[in-house]
Amino acid sequence: QVQLVEFGGGLVQAGGSLRLSCAASGRTFSSYAMGWFRQAPGKEREFVAAISWSGGSTYYADSVKGRFTISRDNAKNTVYLQMNSLKPADTAVYYCATTATKYYSGSYWGPQEYAYWGQGTQVTVSS
Repeated sequence: QVQLVEFGGGLVQAGGSLRLSCAASGRTFSSYAMGWFRQAPGKEREFVAAISWSGGSTYYADSVKGRFTISRDNAKNTVYLQMNSLKPADTAVYYCATTATKYYSGSYWGPQEYAYWGQGTQVTVSS
């Protein structure tokens, strides 16, 4: 059974940084793409970033490009989201997710592309 557990959320001032971690278990981590999404109160879940199964390709929403970095450590079965220059608009529950398909190479942008989700971690950015 695939399990994803996020860590690292919290309260930070605008301009600050946080690093989110997502630990995966239940299958061969290195064979699957990973993504981060977020959901603010009253809004739909939105794409933040994704990384291919090989780690060779990364994708970002325009709103976070240049500020956030996604990476993966296959030896630790963990994907990270380094968030710098945080803004109050980044306040949301952040979820990591993974695809059902091994060696996935399709679209990374929509939540429907991902089969497994973590429970989420709250990120609050104060002004």
